[in-house]
Amino acid sequence: MSTGRIHVIGAGLAGLSAAVALAEKGAAVTLIEGAGQAGGRCRSYHDATLGQVIDNGNHLVLSGNHAVHDYLGTIGATDRLAGPDVARFAFADVKTGARWTIAPNEGPLAWWVLMENRRVPGSRLGEYLSIAKLLMPPKGKRIDEVIACKGPLWEKLLHPFLLAALNTEPEASSAELAAAIIRETLARGGRAYRPRIASPTLGAAFIEPALDYLKSKGVEVRFGKRLRALTFTDRRLSELDFTGETLTLAPDDRVVLAVPPWAAKDLVPDVKAPDEFRSIVNAHFALAAPTGAAAITGIIGGTAEWVFAFHDRLSVTVSGADAIVDQDRETLARTLWRDVAAVHGLSDNMPAWQIVKERRATFAATPEQAAKRAGAKTRWNNLILAGDWTDTGLPATIEGAIRSGHKAARLALAASSV
Repeated sequence: MSTGRIHVIGAGLAGLSAAVALAEKGAAVTLIEGAGQAGGRCRSYHDATLGQVIDNGNHLVLSGNHAVHDYLGTIGATDRLAGPDVARFAFADVKTGARWTIAPNEGPLAWWVLMENRRVPGSRLGEYLSIAKLLMPPKGKRIDEVIACKGPLWEKLLHPFLLAALNTEPEASSAELAAAIIRETLARGGRAYRPRIASPTLGAAFIEPALDYLKSKGVEVRFGKRLRALTFTDRRLSELDFTGETLTLAPDDRVVLAVPPWAAKDLVPDVKAPDEFRSIVNAHFALAAPTGAAAITGIIGGTAEWVFAFHDRLSVTVSGADAIVDQDRETLARTLWRDVAAVHGLSDNMPAWQIVKERRATFAATPEQAAKRAGAKTRWNNLILAGDWTDTGLPATIEGAIRSGHKAARLALAASSV
C-alpha cells in the first residue's frame, strides 16, 4: 500500500464514507469541503421559522441497505435509525379516503401476496408475478418497455416505491436501476426492506458521528475551501487549486474527488457525467404527529407522496418534482398541507411551515443518463471519483453514495505511486 496522504474533496456522504473507510484502515487523510459544513444534500440545520432542527429532506433507507449499516456501525451510530420491527407500509388515498397497509412476510418466499388483507387492494396474483420480469431486464431498456405500467399493484405500490428510489418518473426510468433496487429489497423478503428513517435528524445519524470519528482518528477536516481547478502532469494529478491556496501533491498522494457531477465535469478533462437532473420538494410543518400516526404514510391521489411523522413536526417529500418546483412557496405549502391534513385528520389551519427545494437533487434515472455515469477509476493514476452519480449500479441514493465512497477508498488504498 502506498504511504502518501489521501485528500478527499467533498464532505457529502460519498466523501465522508470514503474518509471514514480510509481512516479506519489507518491511512493519512485530509477531508476538504467547499461549504461551511458537511453533509451536502444530506444535512440538518436549525430553521428559525419553525424554531427547530429540520432535515433538508426526508431520506428513507431500508434494512437491506448493507453499506448504510456498515457505515453507521463504523462511526458508532447504529442506534440512529428508527423504524418498525417488521416491514409495514401504510397508504392513504386522499381522493377516495381508502386506507390500507402492505404487510410482507419476512422471508424471500412471498406468500403474503396470496392473502388479500396483506397485499395491495384490488391487485391480482398475476401482477406480482410480472415483477420477475424486472429482476434481469435487457440492457438499456425503460421500465415501461419491460413491464406493463398499469393496474392496482403499479399505481398503489410499485409506482410510489420506484419514484422514491429513482426520483424520476418510473415509466421512463432505467429498468436496470429498478432491477438493482428490487433484487436487493423486494426480492429478498420483508426483512430486507423494513423502512428506516434517521432519528432524530440526518445530521445526528450520518454526519456528526462521522466527523467525531474522523477527529478521533486524527483526520484533518477543512471547511470553506472551494476547489477551483486541477493541474495534471503526465498521468498524475499534480496540483489542487483552492480559493486562496494551491496544494502541490507529493508523489505518493492520492485524491478522492467526491463532488457533484457538474463540478466534476468542470474540473476533470473528458470525464463522463450525467447532465440531466430531477428535483425534490420537501415541506416541514411545525406540528407534532397525532397519537398513533404511522411513522411513514404513502399518499395516493395527492401532490404529496410520503408523509413522515416526527415528534415535533410532520414532513412531506415529493420526488421527481419538476412539475411543481417553480411554484410559489406558500402555494406549495398549502397544497401539501391539504394532503397531510387529509391523511392525519387535521384541520385546514396550516401551522408554521418551511419549504425546501432541491432543484438538482439527483441525476435523471433514465437509460440515457445512466449510460453517462463515470467509473470510479480515471486515466490519472492518483485520482479516483466518488458520488452517487458515478457508476455504482444503483440510483442516486444514500446507499449508492456510501458504496461509492467505500469503493473509492479501496482504490485509493490500492493505488501505488508512479
